[in-house]
Amino acid sequence: MLKLLITGANGFVGQNLRAHIDEMKDVEYVVFTRDNVVEDLPRLLDGVHCIVHLAGVNRPETEAEFKEGNVELTKALLAGIESSGMALPVIYASSIQADRLNPYGMSKYLAEQAVTEYGKRHSVPVRNYRLANVFGKWCKPNYNSMVATFCHNVARDLPIQINDENAEVRLVYVDDVCAEFIKMASDLAVYRASTSTSMAQVQPEYTSTVGEVAEALRTFKESRNTLITERVGEGFMRKLYATYISYLPTESFSYKVPKYGDERGVFVEMLKTKDSGQFSFFTAHPGITRGGHYHHTKNEKFLVIKGKARFCFRHMVTGEFYELFTDGDTPEIVETAPGWSHDITNVGDEEMVVMLWANEIFDRENPDTYAAPVQPPELQQ
Repeated sequence: MLKLLITGANGFVGQNLRAHIDEMKDVEYVVFTRDNVVEDLPRLLDGVHCIVHLAGVNRPETEAEFKEGNVELTKALLAGIESSGMALPVIYASSIQADRLNPYGMSKYLAEQAVTEYGKRHSVPVRNYRLANVFGKWCKPNYNSMVATFCHNVARDLPIQINDENAEVRLVYVDDVCAEFIKMASDLAVYRASTSTSMAQVQPEYTSTVGEVAEALRTFKESRNTLITERVGEGFMRKLYATYISYLPTESFSYKVPKYGDERGVFVEMLKTKDSGQFSFFTAHPGITRGGHYHHTKNEKFLVIKGKARFCFRHMVTGEFYELFTDGDTPEIVETAPGWSHDITNVGDEEMVVMLWANEIFDRENPDTYAAPVQPPELQQ
């Protein structure tokens, strides 16, 4: 069992780190917060294998607080560990600003130096992580995170202030930070990883611009109107979209989509993608037939989730006919093929509900849909 002491445990990264550890069976933690004093350390350090030092100051009322909240706090923490008669590995959450000469950057640099010197004194491994701008859920908006502020405001139709759209921004995702810290803590505590270097990085790190981040968030919001989703399944966009959604007010947890109805039933589009088609559903009353057309290139997948259906197909050149039956009790995908006219008839006694995926977004100017009633053999002359 790996046991960690987390300072700054109630902050943005700390809350996420605790949530990740709470899901694990082989890692536990104790916390050092603003409610604690250095004299609490001997008690808190009992059984601890590694320190994850997240506490610090990044937006104080006076510049002097940078030194107090970053440098002096770090030195006091290290002194408390030493006075407890322990030599424990330390992971320190520093900042990419540590190589700059501004008050915040200098305070983080000096804190790094204190951690490094502590490690050398006791021949114990330490790691200073110069974190890029960390983004993700639970970060406080209108504080020190551009992404959090933008997400919060865009989700609420509030304006965002951009001084330079082309300003470059380096970003790391909070879940990646947590995963790296947990892994490194295990390496330092269990395997006593090398003390040859005190510097480390969280990967992957993403580079974007302020304008690009803002535009992506606006597009996320607009997707509820267009129904067209961005490519949010992997990489930076996956993480940025997850972050944006986490800032939605509860009244925005749902949204309505258009519904088109006639005497046959209703048709509702749910989601459209840029390169993988769209998702919809439709209903049909008993005895109603829908479809009766063919496509040259478009293809579709149908899933009856309620009711009973007969699918009919006719080859547009050979006239070959084929039919099959499916129902909502037996999940079965029915796929249409280009060059075959097809329709679907509700052959049950209740309303039929069918999910539909098409491999392309419907284009009214070029629908690739041509009327051609299937006409089963018993109706053909």
